[in-house]
Amino acid sequence: MALPPPDPQYVLRGTNDAVNSLCFHCSDANLDQPLLFSGSSNGLVHIWNLKTRRADTVLDGHGGKSVYWVKTLQNRRNVLLSQGRDQNICLWDLAEGRNAVTDSVFTENVGFCKSSLLEVAEARWLLATAWKSLEEVQVLELPSKISVCTLKPGTGAKLGLPLCLKLWQSNVGSSPFLLAGYEDGSVVLWNLSTGKMWSRLACHQEPIMSLDFDSEKAKGVSGSSEKMLCVWRQSEQQDLELLQTYQLTNPGIAEVALRQDGKILATAGWDHRVRLFGWKKLKPLAVLDYHGASVHCVAFSDHRRPSERLMAAGSKDHRISIWSIYNQT
Repeated sequence: MALPPPDPQYVLRGTNDAVNSLCFHCSDANLDQPLLFSGSSNGLVHIWNLKTRRADTVLDGHGGKSVYWVKTLQNRRNVLLSQGRDQNICLWDLAEGRNAVTDSVFTENVGFCKSSLLEVAEARWLLATAWKSLEEVQVLELPSKISVCTLKPGTGAKLGLPLCLKLWQSNVGSSPFLLAGYEDGSVVLWNLSTGKMWSRLACHQEPIMSLDFDSEKAKGVSGSSEKMLCVWRQSEQQDLELLQTYQLTNPGIAEVALRQDGKILATAGWDHRVRLFGWKKLKPLAVLDYHGASVHCVAFSDHRRPSERLMAAGSKDHRISIWSIYNQT
């Protein structure tokens, strides 16, 4: 007999607006609990202490405009990126109690496409972000901010706006790729070396709101504003192929997230629910029904002790729920 869905371990309150983005930082050996960063519609970034269950720091760098992406640099918890509707991506220095914006990238993009960050070498990162022209994606090298390539569909492609991005590489030192989900329901694989579209898969009937990719299995997942999850893979010829679909009860997936061990998939639903699936076969595992409004984001921690891995979900109801789920799978 299946176990009933768990309740949250606890709930974080105090953002005072919708929570749009979450990011754990777990790689600091001195931390017995991960840090959690959240971005909200009131333009604030909260840094949560999960021991006290309160925000240690509140960052205000986007002029009150909604923050919809936050990301720490791997192994560098004192460096934070935040992206807002003010068209800026801010780089924060948090070392020794500082809370200063040290640099920024002005994208001139008025959409809500979350950027993607990938560490490609020691102290060298790639940042993919929706850019000035509505269909354009810019890939920059950080910290130099030098343009690596500009990705724009051909004249007849008619993909619409890019709505979600995922940079990845099969292993350190290999050529990086970018996956992008578009307004027309297509997932596109871009080759950053040539700046050209490598493969396109029209898998959704509605705009793709989020995607994630498992580079070890060369398999990805996307969710849209419709009632369907799509799982696809990159073939040996580098083409994207649809593997399976899963019909949901209600429409609207704001975010999909794969746990770092490649075993669990979580979805954030417009129907107020978080759904959990086994990633191997897309087997439904649980429906977490806590929030009172649309769930905008989900994130997994990658703590060094599997028993302490956490999942966080952020909602339009101003709350962040913290869960401990299937840690022994």
